[in-house]
Amino acid sequence: MQFSKHIILASKSPRRSQLLKEAGIPFTVKAKEVDESFPEDLASEEVAAFIAKKKAEASLDLIGPNDILLTADSIVLLDDVIYEKPKDYDDAIRILTKLSGSVHQVITGVCMRSLEKEVIFSSVAHVHIEALSAEEIEYYIKNFEPYDKAGSYAIQEWIGLCKISKIEGTYTNIMGLPVDVVYKELVAWDADR
Repeated sequence: MQFSKHIILASKSPRRSQLLKEAGIPFTVKAKEVDESFPEDLASEEVAAFIAKKKAEASLDLIGPNDILLTADSIVLLDDVIYEKPKDYDDAIRILTKLSGSVHQVITGVCMRSLEKEVIFSSVAHVHIEALSAEEIEYYIKNFEPYDKAGSYAIQEWIGLCKISKIEGTYTNIMGLPVDVVYKELVAWDADR
């Protein structure tokens, strides 16, 4: 699908690139390192969108008049606690033990920005994960090394295939980019020309 503006994905995430490719949306990757901190008093549900906007603001110099900058951030939320990327093996065990047998939220915040316009939104999915034994948690971490993944797991890997019993929301949102909403926004962007 062709759009009037060129999409620049400001993300090093191979999963976000994969999703855009599979959706047939042409894009270029140009990513920067961005501080992903957020104010302590910010509501948990707003954190992903806040960080996505922060990433866009830090990357504005990457775009020209015919570009749309696309940034995103995903968080895993359970009982109002945000589970970020694990710091190490022990942290991954701690996080997966907490998520075991839960229904948690994956919230992906997205910022789409041109030189004239900005659209920010969040997409939410509720993920039902079955109980994980200590052996299963250790197996997953040792074999899949989920250190670059919020919540210490990826929906497209072993946990997603064997232990996720139900999803309310979209699969792509849990992977890191709600492609259905991004596509709708790109179509709307072109309609506003």
